[in-house]
Amino acid sequence: MKHNEWHPGTLLETSGGYWKTCALHAAVQLDVFTAIEDKRFSAEAVAGKLQADPRALAMLLNALTAMNLLEKSGDFYANTPEARTFLSKSSPGYIGYIIKHHHHLVASWSQLDQAVQTGGPVRTPAWHSNDDARESFLMGMFNMAMTLAPRIVPEIDLSSRRSFLDMGGGPGTYAIQFCLKHSELRAVVFDLPTTRPFAETTIGKFGLSDRIRFQAGSYLEDPVEGRYDVAWLSHILHGEGPEDCQRIIQKAASALSPGGVILIHEFILNNEMSGPLFPALFSLNMLLGTSSGQAYSEQQLSDMLAKAGVRNIHRIAIDSPNDSGIIAGVV
Repeated sequence: MKHNEWHPGTLLETSGGYWKTCALHAAVQLDVFTAIEDKRFSAEAVAGKLQADPRALAMLLNALTAMNLLEKSGDFYANTPEARTFLSKSSPGYIGYIIKHHHHLVASWSQLDQAVQTGGPVRTPAWHSNDDARESFLMGMFNMAMTLAPRIVPEIDLSSRRSFLDMGGGPGTYAIQFCLKHSELRAVVFDLPTTRPFAETTIGKFGLSDRIRFQAGSYLEDPVEGRYDVAWLSHILHGEGPEDCQRIIQKAASALSPGGVILIHEFILNNEMSGPLFPALFSLNMLLGTSSGQAYSEQQLSDMLAKAGVRNIHRIAIDSPNDSGIIAGVV
């Protein structure tokens, strides 16, 4: 907001905005939208399906109606088209996992003042948490990547490339999408052993198990096997401090054949570190969950690439809803 847009009303709206957030999180956690599907139900009927208290659930359904996620006629509720598309598990456009991941972050965000005072994290990383948190994180990354990949893949010409390293690739979403685009491309998803089941299941669903394999390892501690034409680093650097980012970029660059391309996909700050808004807030999210992670500016990322011997460094413009961007270079 601009300075003149701030007044008690907008301040209180921002302060209490988490009420809507929590209503959405509760509905996704309870699977309200999947229970309703494309039908109309009373609050009592939905409560029966979800084993919830009818009075309390009616309050939640009314709030969701006020948020334009449900439609109410008499005593019956139905999903809006948007809720049915994005919040029902039966829809291929379901993004509930990333919403569940956000739900797991709420407790730490309520302790932001403590993190700012101490300079240290107040939550455990998702991959060290319980199975539900880990699944929400990994499949949430899949949700987001599936939304962004159709915008990103056409903007990057890999038609002459044959080998692709998806470093810290999680479920392998980008390896999948680039391989679907380029039939001659083969890929390796390099990530922690705990990620393997999610990655191999996801890769199998797309019929690409013969072209994409999983290599277990830590991008900070373990060597990358093989040589590649492309190294893709999507949303992994923000979890680390500058020194470790430099190590990761150097490791990726060293795994490339001469003429290979390295691509960094991140929430990129301006060079003053003062915006855009989402990367600036995301930097705080990294403060809450890591010892030294942060969002980086375009200049910082470009300098790291140059230090690793990368040349022809440039920004690739993409249409992203959350101010993510891509910086590329050649070894």
